Amino acid sequence: MKPEWLDFLTNAGAEITDYTVNSFGNPERERQVTKTGLIICDLSHLGLISVYGDDAATFLQGQLTNDIRDVSLQHSQLSAYCTPKGRMLSNFRIFKREDTYYLRLPREQLETSLKRIHMFVLMSKATLEDSSDALVHIGVSGQNAEEHLAGMIPDLPKNIDDVTQCKGYTVIRLAGPHARFEIYGELEPMQALWNHLDVHAAPVGAGPWEMLDILAGTPTIYPATAEAFVPQMANMQLVNGVNFQKGCYTGQEVVARMQYLGKLKRRMFLVHIDTNETINPGDGLFSADSTSGQGTGTIVSAQPNPDGGAIALAVINISDAEAGQIKLVDANGPIVQIKELPYAFESSAD
Repeated sequence: MKPEWLDFLTNAGAEITDYTVNSFGNPERERQVTKTGLIICDLSHLGLISVYGDDAATFLQGQLTNDIRDVSLQHSQLSAYCTPKGRMLSNFRIFKREDTYYLRLPREQLETSLKRIHMFVLMSKATLEDSSDALVHIGVSGQNAEEHLAGMIPDLPKNIDDVTQCKGYTVIRLAGPHARFEIYGELEPMQALWNHLDVHAAPVGAGPWEMLDILAGTPTIYPATAEAFVPQMANMQLVNGVNFQKGCYTGQEVVARMQYLGKLKRRMFLVHIDTNETINPGDGLFSADSTSGQGTGTIVSAQPNPDGGAIALAVINISDAEAGQIKLVDANGPIVQIKELPYAFESSAD
């Protein structure tokens, strides 16, 4: 985090730990307003890997699950980086600004991912760097987000995953219950934008922003779940994070075989959990009647629900999800209830 941006946020009332804005003093109110009102959120807890050079696109094409040729100054995409066995080491949003590709992912995933991907650059004319502090990035969400952003950024993307480049701002439209945007830019323009929005929007911590990802059904891989899922288990193909026609990449054979020849036994569900205790990525689920030898399921991400309990994404054995009676961790854990995602499952997985 740029020192000047850290000072700016601190002066605005942010409580910050290790690049993460925990809250602006009232976490419960911030969660409530996130579901119903206009919010702004610092995204410094998300890191950026920059990739540039003559062979940048060709190199990324051979590493990631999506087709990098679809990424442009006007379009972003979700994608994943897999092991040779098709398990996701990390996933991210990819966008372009000027001549550089940026991979946005949790900071705690950045070092491991960067080191692993960098191993395969070899003779390619591509440079990979940790550029997390090169740009200031914030999130904006709410029913009136477009109206209030238009005063500073008149050209906003209309469709999910689309991008606009306007007045030095890179703006990406995300899925969510309301209009939602990630915005990247240099320090001074971003300070001006924050001050402009702060008149009408409530600043919130990183947790409420992740809650919006959860409600959108967008998975995030953290260290605790690295190598736990093939992309289809986390619904990556349903959020436009996998391209099955792009050709070879690390893990492609396993991912393609699952799509065309296999039967998916696990997939990601939106769930409500009846607890106010902290739930972490990688926490297990339990069903007394489960016949799966790999356990009932695993938490992908979770946040407190403004209406009580917790809201989470979880990869669950499909037969266990259909049977119900799922608990968190063990038989004595709180009840896990399946909720409806904002997109449909593929009929072939049913």
